[in-house]
Amino acid sequence: MTVLVSVKINDGIVMATDSASSFASGMIYHNSRKIVNLREGLPIAAMVTGAGGIGNESIDTLLKDLRQRFTGQDPAHKDWIIDPDDYSLENIAAKLRRFLFEEKSLTHGATTWTKFRLCGYSAGRSLAEVWEVNLMGENCPSPSCIQHEQEFGLRWDGEYEALDRLVFGLGTRFNESAVRHGLSTEDAATLREKLVPDLYELLFIEAMPMQDAIDLARYLVDTTIGFVKYSVSRPKTVGGPIEIASISKHEGFQWVQRRGAGAGN
Repeated sequence: MTVLVSVKINDGIVMATDSASSFASGMIYHNSRKIVNLREGLPIAAMVTGAGGIGNESIDTLLKDLRQRFTGQDPAHKDWIIDPDDYSLENIAAKLRRFLFEEKSLTHGATTWTKFRLCGYSAGRSLAEVWEVNLMGENCPSPSCIQHEQEFGLRWDGEYEALDRLVFGLGTRFNESAVRHGLSTEDAATLREKLVPDLYELLFIEAMPMQDAIDLARYLVDTTIGFVKYSVSRPKTVGGPIEIASISKHEGFQWVQRRGAGAGN
């Protein structure tokens, strides 16, 4: 399952993940890399939650293969090179979908369930965007922008429970429990909609400094890791070292915290 967190503020985006990856065999490893700068020298990166690979290739390797296309190191795909002065996150998200779903997942039977979050700046833009590409077995909808330039705040995915409780004040099974105790499905959904604004815990402001956004992202991932670790009933699908990267207008993509610093990128 894993957990990923992004914190979008005025100054950019912080990306943070654990290092656990689950495979169809049932194995869970805790040394995966799930954040990749998709074009060296440009403020563009992707992170992932879900299956650890497609076919015999890990997600980390696949994203680095895509990076080779974007940087012109793949002679067979020169048309994929990103022009630093003329590109958009929307176009990169479309290519991410084409590569991972049409070229890879479909070839291997389209059984992969994985979510990719693309973060960064389009060419010449002053504010960042966040896009998602979702592999859902035989389906992969068109990429969606989950945070436009003027939208800010926290987004998390993968293992929801800990952060849903922390931020929304309600767990993911609230509706199910409310129905079990006599509410209709519709009334349970309505009650949740009314309660969340009352219970919501605001943990950021748009103008917070980048270092504070980094500390917040680290805290949110670490909280989820601890929650899953000590939960008696939950599968241990979150864990391992925390990796963090930041993307800003002037500094671009920067590693903040990573496992085995100096090994690969």
